[in-house]
Amino acid sequence: MAAGVAEGILGRGYRHVRALTRRRRAGLGTIAAAALVGTAFVPFGAAGADTSPPTGTPATVSADALPTWQVDGVVWSMTTVGNIVYATGNFTKARPPGAAAGDAREVPRKNILAFNLLTGELVTSFDHSLDGQGLRVVASPDGKRVYVGGEFTTVDGQPRTRLAAFDTATGDLVANFAPKVSNKVRGIAATDSTVYFGGNFFNVNGKSRQRLAAVKAADGTNVDTWKPTADDDEVMALAVAPGGERVIIGGKFQKLNGTAKVGVGAVDTGTGALATWTSRPVPTRQGSNFSYVTDLFVQGDTVFGAANGEGGHWYDGRFAAKADNGDLVWLDNCYGATYGIFAQGKSVYSVSHAHDCSSLGAFPETSPTTWHRALAETSYATGTDKALPGSNSNYSRQPVPSLLHWFPTLAMGSFTKQYQAAWAVTGNSDYIAMGGEFPSVNGKAQQGLVRFALREKAPNKSAPVAMTAPSARKSLLSRRITVSWKATWDMDNTALKYEVLRDSGTTPIATLNQNSTFWSLPNMSYVDASPPAGQHTYKIKVTDPLGNVTVSPASGAAGR
Repeated sequence: MAAGVAEGILGRGYRHVRALTRRRRAGLGTIAAAALVGTAFVPFGAAGADTSPPTGTPATVSADALPTWQVDGVVWSMTTVGNIVYATGNFTKARPPGAAAGDAREVPRKNILAFNLLTGELVTSFDHSLDGQGLRVVASPDGKRVYVGGEFTTVDGQPRTRLAAFDTATGDLVANFAPKVSNKVRGIAATDSTVYFGGNFFNVNGKSRQRLAAVKAADGTNVDTWKPTADDDEVMALAVAPGGERVIIGGKFQKLNGTAKVGVGAVDTGTGALATWTSRPVPTRQGSNFSYVTDLFVQGDTVFGAANGEGGHWYDGRFAAKADNGDLVWLDNCYGATYGIFAQGKSVYSVSHAHDCSSLGAFPETSPTTWHRALAETSYATGTDKALPGSNSNYSRQPVPSLLHWFPTLAMGSFTKQYQAAWAVTGNSDYIAMGGEFPSVNGKAQQGLVRFALREKAPNKSAPVAMTAPSARKSLLSRRITVSWKATWDMDNTALKYEVLRDSGTTPIATLNQNSTFWSLPNMSYVDASPPAGQHTYKIKVTDPLGNVTVSPASGAAGR
C-alpha cells in the first residue's frame, strides 16, 4: 500500500500534539553555575541538582543500536518467542543492516517477517505474504504458535480473513486454523486452547460478535460461550491474566457488556462475563476528546498498559495494575501518545512521542515542542505524581514510577503520514527490539527495526553528545583565566567526567564530575589560576563511565 494511503493502527495520533497547551514546570532546567579553582576533584552543580538514580534503580539496555535487518514501510506489532522476533505491519521488502533501499540483497517480505533477536539476521525459513497489513502479532503461551491479525484476506494466496496462525517450529501457516472475521483485528491474546481477539468487527464465522470473539485454537471455530461486547468503539489490545481466568481488554470503548468501563476492563475467559477491574486509568470521553489503551503487556502479577490521548493534555502515558483485579499500581501522566509497552525485569520500555514528563519530575514541555520516542521507567512505583492532573483525569498525586536514564534517538518517519518513529516494542530477558517507521537511530540509517542489548552483551560505544567550544576569559586584574561551558549529556549514563585540557596538552589541568540529563545541563566553569605566560586555548574532554569520550572544539585564545 502506498505511504500516502497507509492506515495507522492508532489513527492520526500526531494531530493532537499540535493542539496541546504549552506548559512549563518551574525549577526543572535551571542549575546554578559553579567554579573550581586549581585541580581538586570535586562534584559540580547546585545543591539539589543531582540527577543520579536512587540506589537500587534497575539497569537498562545500552543505547547502542545493534545491526538489524530493515523494512521499507512500517512495523505495527512484534512478539518474541525465545530468540525469534515476529514482526507485522505494512511493508514489502526487507534488507540487511546498513543497506540502502534497492540493495541487491533486498528480499521480498510482504507485511510479515521474523528475525533473530541475538543477531538481527532475517529468519529465511519464515517467508510469508499477507495481502493486507498486519496490525497485531502475539504468541501462544507455549510458544508453539504465533497469531497474526489485521486487514488481510489471504496468506500466501490462501484464504485467511484477518486472522491466521503460524507454527513456530516449522514456520508453516497452520492449515486448519482459518476463522472468518468480518473486519479488522487489532488485538489478540491466546491460551494454548483458545484465541481471544478484538477489533472493529461484528461477525465471526457467520455469527454475530460485537468487536470481541474467541475461537478454538484447534480448528478456528467459534467458542459460543464467549460473547462479551465492546459497545461503542474499537478494541485495540488484549492480554490473558496469570491463571488463565481473565482476559484484560483495552481500547477506545466506553462500555464493556453494557457497563461503563472506559478504555480498559476484564472479562471471564470462560463465560465472557465482566470480571473485577477496580482502577480507572483512562478518563471518560468528552465529545471529540478522549484517551484509549493501545497496548497491554503482562509480567508476573502485573499488567502494563500504554495509552494515547486525542485532545489537549488528555491521558497519553502508561499505567500498571494488578492483573487479578485491576488495582492501580502506578500511573505516569507523561504527555505524547504511547503506542507499545514491554517489561524486562524491573524496567519497562515504551515507544511514544513523549514531550512532557513533568509527572515523573523529568523533562518538561518545551517551545517549540521536542519529542522523545523511546523511554524506560521502573516497573514499580517510587513516589507520587509531581504535576497537575491531565484533562478529565481520574487521579491526582497517584503513585508514579521513575524515569530511567535511557534515551536513544529515533528519527521521525513519514511512511504512514502520521510522522512517528517506533510503534512497537518487544524482547526477552537480555534484548529488546523496536519496530516502526523510523529511518534512522542515533543518527545512523536504520529503517523500521532495531535492537538493543543489556550492557554485558552490548558494545557500549555510545559516547556523550558533542559539545560546543568552551569560552575562555582572562581576569582584568590577574593572569587568571576562567574557562566556562555548558555540560553535555549521554544517552545511557547520568554521571560524566569532565577534564580541562590546556592548549595541545593531553594531561588534564582539572577534573570535574557532573550528573546531567538532556533537560538539565548545568553551566560549568574552571579557573586556571596560574597559567603560563602568553595566550591559551582550552578543550573539554568528557568521558562516560564506560570509557567513551567526546572532546569539545578549542576555545578562543585568552591570556597574555
